[in-house]
Formats: sequence, structure tokens, C-alpha cells
Amino acid sequence: MAEPRHLALPSFARWTSVREEVVNVLRGAIVSGEMRPGELYSASGLAERFGISATPVREAMLDLVKQGLVEVVRNRGYKVTVISETDLDHITQIRQLLEPTAAAEAVPRITGSELDALRALASAIVDAAAEGDLVSYINADREFHLRLLAAAGNERLVRIVDDLRAQTRLYGLSALVASGRLADSALEHVEMCDLIAAGDAKKLKKLMSTHIGHTRREWAGRSPE
Repeated sequence: MAEPRHLALPSFARWTSVREEVVNVLRGAIVSGEMRPGELYSASGLAERFGISATPVREAMLDLVKQGLVEVVRNRGYKVTVISETDLDHITQIRQLLEPTAAAEAVPRITGSELDALRALASAIVDAAAEGDLVSYINADREFHLRLLAAAGNERLVRIVDDLRAQTRLYGLSALVASGRLADSALEHVEMCDLIAAGDAKKLKKLMSTHIGHTRREWAGRSPE
């Protein structure tokens, strides 16, 4: 069975839930294309790659099955589900309807400590882009956006957006790393933090819309062969 060559986990010593962190890393690998659609993966093979027992990996894969990210192939393992170009278009349309407005509404509610957390995540996104670490990029980007939206106070919207983001595929990120353009996109998160600090909800809304547009036009790319 194929296993992602570049997929790795940091030490789990500081994490309270191995299962949750495995889910996060695998989700990032799926969204970025590190784990390829249609190929078979085994819990035991991934566990060996991570250097942990198979149990939390198996549990994580079942969580991803529930989220529609992978499918069970009986007696063989799991495979990443395929998302069509039409699905990606529809996901982007829904995100455009929800996220820019929610981000603007969050601006006056974001506290100093919350802004500090967003800046730390923005820095992590920039660093991951510079290093070409797509899984870390995806995970830091996800946390940044969900934290920002959570400040608007609509937990249901945050859950919906989280699900939509998980269904997104960003196979074009590798090409952006190679061209150096992913670093430019990463800096948009820093700009978002500056706009929040300035209290400029209108410009943040516009930037968020542009940012989501990048996700579809430039980041999605095509399914890896």
C-alpha cells in the first residue's frame, strides 16, 4: 500500500490527545495532496511511519471516514475520497458567502490576547510556507481561520466552515512552493492581523474574499497523478 513519503509527526509528548493530533495531520495531508486520492493506506503502515501504535491511527481514520475524507476498503485499508472540480467550485461559493462577512463581524470583538494568538499562527503559516511544509501550513491556516471566525460568536458557522475546509483540496500548493508564491499568499494572514489591529472590518472583508478566491483559482490545482 502507498504511504505518503513526506508525512511526519512531531513528538506526541506534549499532546493530550494523540488521536486528535493524528486526525489533524492526516487531514492536512489529504487536503494538500500528500495523501493521494484513490490510493490505499493502512493504519499499521501510517502508524509505523509516525512511530506510534496503530490504535490511535485506526481511530483517527474512522473519524476521517465519518467526515467523508476517506473511505474504507474492506480487508484492504482506506483510500482518500475524490472531490470533483464542481464540488470545489461549490465549496468556494459557500465559503465566500460565509467567511468574509463573519470575519468582518469578528473585528470589534477580538481581544488583544486573541490577536496575539492570530499573529502567532500567521507567523507559523509564513514559516511553513518558507519551509515548504504543506501539512503544517494547512493545519496552521485552518486554526487561524477558525479562530478568527470564532470571535464572531457563531459556533455553528465555525463548524460548517471547518467541514467545508476539510472537503477542499489544495493540490496546487506544491507548485506554489516551487515558484515562491506560497510565501506571498502566506503573508496575507499577517495583513489580516494588521487590519484587525487597525479595526478596519471593511478591508478585512475584502481581503478575506480575495484570499478564498486564491484557494480555488491558484491553490486547488489538479489531483496528483
